[in-house]
Amino acid sequence: MNNTLAAPVGTVLGLHHFAWRARDAEETRHFYEDVLGLPLVHVIKKDYVPSTGEYCPYVHIFFRMFDGSHIAFFDLGDGQCAAPSANTPAWVNHIALRVESRTKLAEMKARLIDHNVDVIGVTDHDGYIESIYFFDPNGLRLELTTEVASAEVVSGFAQHAHEQLAQWTAESAKRKAASQGVA
Repeated sequence: MNNTLAAPVGTVLGLHHFAWRARDAEETRHFYEDVLGLPLVHVIKKDYVPSTGEYCPYVHIFFRMFDGSHIAFFDLGDGQCAAPSANTPAWVNHIALRVESRTKLAEMKARLIDHNVDVIGVTDHDGYIESIYFFDPNGLRLELTTEVASAEVVSGFAQHAHEQLAQWTAESAKRKAASQGVA
């Protein structure tokens, strides 16, 4: 972004990158570059972790999205990918990537299927977004999504968001208390 004014202190400008562990850097490159169309733009190869000083040879690969943000991966050279969390259903942890329209979503779904990727959806999320879901070679669940609601509908969602969250929080507290035998 080329804003002439500086953002206020504490302002998050956007996502630079989301990082995940990869089983194999080349397999991951093929999927993100050749299948999803995200160009590989940077590779960092180190023996020591800069933030900790720990010895752990790795390669860190970055794929750029159209808006300038990235998805990145660490290959630790051991053939291992990130292990799923035992206390979390597989559908919960995922990263959602935005496409510009329902047409592009349909095109990406066809492209993924052509590359033998199992795809779930198109799934409607309360008239807000429509999405497809699939897994990358590392077991990372991905969502491609497009916003289908009008600006007026989205504004209405925002007006009620805090109220809805407060209702959920109260209901959740009751369920937790009941499961712990607290009256």
